[in-house]
Amino acid sequence: MNLDHVFKKTKTALKKRESTTTVPDGLLCRCSRCKKPILVQEVRDAYYICPKCGGYFKVRAYERIRRVADEGTFQESDRELVGENPLGFEGYEEKLAAERLKTRMKEAIVTGTGSIDGISAAIGVMDSRFMMASMGWAVGEKLTRLIEKATTENLPLILFTCSGGARMQEGIHSLMQMAKVSAAMAKHHAAGLLSVCVLTDPTTGGVTASFAMEGDVILAEPNALIGFAGPRVIEQTIGQRLPKGFQRSEFLMEHGFVDRIIERSELKKVLADLCRMHDREGCKKALCQLVDTEIQEGAKKNPAACLVLEQKESESAWEHVLAARRADRPVGSDYIRALFSEFYEFHGDRRFGDDPALIGGIGLFEGVPVTVIAQEKGTSAKDRVKHNFGMCQPEGYRKALRLMKEAEKFHRPVICFVDTPGAFCGIGAEERGQGSAIAENLLEISRLKTPVVSIFIGEGGSGGALALACGDEVWMMENAVYSVLSPEGFASILWKDKKCAPEAADKMKLTAEDVVAAQAAERMIKEPEKLTIQNMGSVLEQLREELRRFLKQYAVLEPEKLCDRRYERFRKL
Repeated sequence: MNLDHVFKKTKTALKKRESTTTVPDGLLCRCSRCKKPILVQEVRDAYYICPKCGGYFKVRAYERIRRVADEGTFQESDRELVGENPLGFEGYEEKLAAERLKTRMKEAIVTGTGSIDGISAAIGVMDSRFMMASMGWAVGEKLTRLIEKATTENLPLILFTCSGGARMQEGIHSLMQMAKVSAAMAKHHAAGLLSVCVLTDPTTGGVTASFAMEGDVILAEPNALIGFAGPRVIEQTIGQRLPKGFQRSEFLMEHGFVDRIIERSELKKVLADLCRMHDREGCKKALCQLVDTEIQEGAKKNPAACLVLEQKESESAWEHVLAARRADRPVGSDYIRALFSEFYEFHGDRRFGDDPALIGGIGLFEGVPVTVIAQEKGTSAKDRVKHNFGMCQPEGYRKALRLMKEAEKFHRPVICFVDTPGAFCGIGAEERGQGSAIAENLLEISRLKTPVVSIFIGEGGSGGALALACGDEVWMMENAVYSVLSPEGFASILWKDKKCAPEAADKMKLTAEDVVAAQAAERMIKEPEKLTIQNMGSVLEQLREELRRFLKQYAVLEPEKLCDRRYERFRKL
């Protein structure tokens, strides 16, 4: 007998026994992502995130509420409402009973009201431990009652989704919940109230195809599986392997269906900020306060209106074009950082994609919630390629319009920063309807029932610029340009020689002075020589004063009066 072999096996067995007897039950768990053992308490302390790889664990409904709602404020509703067996499906009632015993929950969703950083809200949280949070009659009924309560009591609606979709055992009754809950969501939207959907892992099937994607704002946790059909079903149907990251949160945001990827550590603050910025009464109050305390004197001075007289006559139109194109000139994101606090960028057009050539979101201008939209050229060479040099695709214009329509719903003013050589022209852009997207913007902005101001900070090329500049007022930086086409394009078409671009620039009357004289713009903002982010302080002061004036003048107008005035602005041209 080989004694060494026996000794080795015995030693190994003793080590295994020792390791299993010295670790108490419940002390360790294993991360499903990195497969490493970790302390359960560390996971809890980190809001159920693996401290080794950052992977997200699923969170129980009541734990989620404890982390988001202010302590002691959550009041659960319809706790005793439970599902039935409408199809007489064999074994279903026993399955429900077993799930209730295992999870200590009545159903797959917890609903109720509570406060988030002092703001009252209706809150619904799905729990995947109960039949994968599938959507049966009871889930749909509890959701519908919660949304109706939110509508009646003028509450924002916060929903956390985590579901396998429809509940097969309830058949057509499960399918009808999608329509019922969506109808309730439509009433909540019509009442002008905020809905935020937080998509967690996994959110699939009928839940994705209904209320999960119907929020005013759609947030998603990192790497969450989100999709209509599950990956396995898709692979079996098309006979192909899916690419890495397919149907994950980041994939959804890149393709235009998620506003923001949100970490759990920032969740409560972001939800509270969103509720405040979407409060119509709060917005009205902030506007009144701004008017009462700061605007009167600024409105009387109105220095920017006189700046046309100070235009440097020695500079040619072509020199203005070159100045507008300078690589070190401030871009849209620079103005956003300088003028607005608590800015939250939102992504996507909810149709196809997210265009990096356009940045949009909400922020505060001196305490007033506003929607901010900016064409972004980028700064470094790599950054400019990423942002496509500020040339928007159709989804960029559709993202802008989506954000403007949301601003209209919540009575927020819209501030646009225009800086583009023109709309992107390419095969994909034409396939996805570039002309249609621009046309839709012109049509919808003309009747938008909230104030819109557009500020040209660099180039303003043709319809690509006009799609963000058909609101109530247009302002131009001193060296900004606004034209029907680039000077090179103009020269190529009329004189068959793009080298004649400097001469074309003079003929086109595209400088700020020219555009104001033509009444296509209302204001010109004085610039220091060679404007950069280091010396833009005087520009920012002028913009702040003009924005205060604009808010005072336009935010108090009735929607019909606002639209009539906007129509007359263009009708006189």
